[in-house]
Amino acid sequence: MFHGFANPARFSRLSRTVFPWSLAATVLCLGVGIPWALVYSPADYQQGESVRIMYVHVPSAWMALFVYLVVAGASAAALIWRHAIADIVAQAASPIGACFTVLALATGSLWGKPMWGAWWVWDARLTSVLVLLFLYLGHMALARAFDDPQRGARAAALLAVVGVINLPIIKFSVDWWSTLHQPASILKLGGPTIHTSMLWPLLLMIAGFMAYFVTVLILRSRAGLLAQRRRALQLRQLGAR
Repeated sequence: MFHGFANPARFSRLSRTVFPWSLAATVLCLGVGIPWALVYSPADYQQGESVRIMYVHVPSAWMALFVYLVVAGASAAALIWRHAIADIVAQAASPIGACFTVLALATGSLWGKPMWGAWWVWDARLTSVLVLLFLYLGHMALARAFDDPQRGARAAALLAVVGVINLPIIKFSVDWWSTLHQPASILKLGGPTIHTSMLWPLLLMIAGFMAYFVTVLILRSRAGLLAQRRRALQLRQLGAR
C-alpha cells in the first residue's frame, strides 16, 4: 500500500478525496477554537490574559515538530525506496513547517516578555527550536541549490534525516537541563495538568492547525506534482528536437 501511493494518479485521487474533509475540519476547528480560546476561555490566575498566547504558541510549536517529522519521513522514503512522491511531499511540507516554527518563536517571544522579563533568552528549548528553523531553511535552500533537481532533492533529504536528532533534544530539553521554559503539561504520564476549561479549546486549536497543515500540504503537493510533469514534458520536447 505504501509503494502504491508512489503512483501519481493514485496520489492525486487520494488527495482529492481527503482535501474537502481536511478543509472542512480546518474551518470547523479553527472557527470554533479561535473564539473559544481567545474570548470565552478563562484567564489564568497568575498570567492573566497573556495566557491566551498559549492557544497559538503551543499548537504552532507542536506542528513545527510534527511537520519536520513528516519531512524527515518522506525524505527517508525518497532515499531508501526512491519513492516518486516522497520528495514532492517533503519539499511541499518544509515551508509550512518553517512558518509554524517562526510562529512558535514569535509567540514564545511575546509570551516570554511578561513572564520572564525578556523577549529572548538562550534557553535550551528556545535555542533548539531556533536550530529547527535553520534546518527547515537549509532543507529548502539545498533543494534549490543544484541545477539538477534530483541532486538537490537528495542533498535536502540527507539533511532532513540527519536533523531528526534535534527533535528529541527539543522535546526533552526541559527535562535534561535547567531551563526557564515550563515542562510538559499535556503529554504527561500522570495526565494533563491544565484545567479542562483551557485544555479543550487548546486541543481544538491543535486539531485545527493539524487539519490546516494537511489542507495546505495537499495543495502544495499537487502544485509540485504538476511542476514535475511540466519539467518532464519540456525535457521530452527538447529531446525530440
